Formats: sequence, structure tokens, C-alpha cells
Amino acid sequence: MNAVIIGDGGWGTALALVLHNNGHRVSVWGPFEEYTRQVRTQRQNTKFLPDIPLPDDMLFTSDREEAVANADMVVIATPSRFYADVVGSFNGLITPRMHVVSVTKGLDKDSHERMTELAERLLERDVVAALSGPSHAEEVARNIPTAVVIASRDPNDAAFLQDAFNGGTFRVYTSDDVVGVELGGALKNVIAIAVGVSDGIGFGDNTRAALITRGLAEISRLGGAMGAQMETFAGLSGMGDLIVTCTSRLSRNRGVGERLGRGETIDDILGSMEQVAEGVWNAANAHALAARKGIEAPITHEVNALLYKGKDPREAVHSLLARDPRPERD
Repeated sequence: MNAVIIGDGGWGTALALVLHNNGHRVSVWGPFEEYTRQVRTQRQNTKFLPDIPLPDDMLFTSDREEAVANADMVVIATPSRFYADVVGSFNGLITPRMHVVSVTKGLDKDSHERMTELAERLLERDVVAALSGPSHAEEVARNIPTAVVIASRDPNDAAFLQDAFNGGTFRVYTSDDVVGVELGGALKNVIAIAVGVSDGIGFGDNTRAALITRGLAEISRLGGAMGAQMETFAGLSGMGDLIVTCTSRLSRNRGVGERLGRGETIDDILGSMEQVAEGVWNAANAHALAARKGIEAPITHEVNALLYKGKDPREAVHSLLARDPRPERD
């Protein structure tokens, strides 16, 4: 079939390779003509996925109409910060017959909508699926065995997308819990920053395990309040993605936290990064969403304070430890 990836970052390019390896015809849309021309010439996405050769028949373009022409499926891989503007620009070009799946892990900065909610509204369609799970782009592109989940309210849509993506070293499960799958992917990035801070300060495995476990409790509480199925957070898009993002050296969110813990400023850290760390943008969104829902999210609260209020990392740790004792299930 014909597949288009909206977003030429590392994740979008890695998924383009997955679909190409499965025998599909793939086009990748990027916002900047000069850069897409460079990728076409060099057959390598040097900025976002270096050292990975790209097939000669994979199209890279900044022309929206060219990208989606005759597409059977559309994969939205745009960073959450730019998601609304980019997806909205495709309104009228993405037709009802096309299957649409969002692979962006985040919340909208203005409405705090999940990405599929935002895409459904902007594209004026009933169903947009979500793909999430423990899946570093660098490993997916190198055919490292990976398992993810695709969630859709329409079981036929989920089965179609599962068939399109599943194959080789990329195993795909299905779910009907779009809320849980998306929230697991969006909120784990914030927890990964906290784990990175702990590692950067020099704390040990005990602290890391505590942050991961209590972070999952926060994610589950907020997810439950928003209608997610609680068992989803024990799966690939919940615990699975949380573990890999909190522990891997490939995790940009964990890396940001580690540098904060060592004393660098967030402005200096972001200024030195080429790629996106979604947790930085989404800490404020997650904090606001938890407050709106009346859900306690102390780790998210402290990460937001670190990033946007200049709180000292060690003071943030003290604030977490000084909270009133309570039962574990609370």
C-alpha cells in the first residue's frame, strides 16, 4: 500500500523504514525543503537519524499534496509542540478513506488534549489510532527486536494498521484503550526526567526504582481519572515504555534530567540538543492536567518546578521525601 509519514524526525524515519521493509511504498513529509532535498541527495537523515542508509525509492518531500497523493495510510510523527499547526495544515488533503495513526507522545500545550483527540478535531474525522511502546528510533531503524501496541476505537482500523506495521523485528499488538496507550507514552517522559536528575545527582538504584514505581502510580492515577483501562499501564505502552525511557542511555528525556542533576541549566541543555525531549514540553502540560483533574502527581509537580521555576534538584528530592507518609496504594 501507499504510506505517508508526516514528520521527518528520527521516529518518523524509523517507522518509514519499518513500513518499507514490509513492502509498502513510503513517502516522508518534512517542513523544510532545503533539508528534505539534502536527505534525498545523501539518502541519509543526518540530523535526526545519522548513519542509517535510506532506500532510493523512499520519497522525502516538503510538498503536502505530493506526500499524501494516493496514500492508504497516514502516520503522524510531528513533535507535540508543533503538532496542531502541522496537522491542521493537512486538513482537506487527508481523506476519509485513509487510515490515520498518531505516533507522537505528548499533550497539546493549549488544550491539553491527547494527540489523537487533537488530530480528530483538526482533520474532522471520527477515528485516529495511536501507536506507542518501548521503541527507541535508533534501535527500530537498526532492526533491533521491538514490540509496540496500536490502539483504536475501531477494531478493524487497529487490525489494518497492525497488519501494515507488523513484521520482521517489529511486533505489533492491538488495544481498544486509546486513552491509556497515549497517556502512558506522554507522561512517562516526565518521569524519565526525574530519574535522570536522580542519576545526575549521583543517587543509586534504590532511588531510580522508587521513582519509576511511584511514577507509574502517578500515571495510573491520572489515566484512571481520564477513563483509561488500568491494566494498560502494566503493558507495553505503560510500564514497558516507562522502563526503557527511564533507564536507557538513548533516552533524551533521561539525558536532560541527568544534566540538570549535574548542575546545568535547562536553557543550556536545550540549546545543545538537535532532537526533541518531549518531557520538557509536556511537564507543564501534565502538571496542569493533573491539577485540573484533582490528581496528586508529586513527581510531575517537582519536575515542572525544576524546569520552569528554577528549583534546585536536591531541594526537589527533599520535597518528595518530606511528604506525609501514606499507604502505598494512595
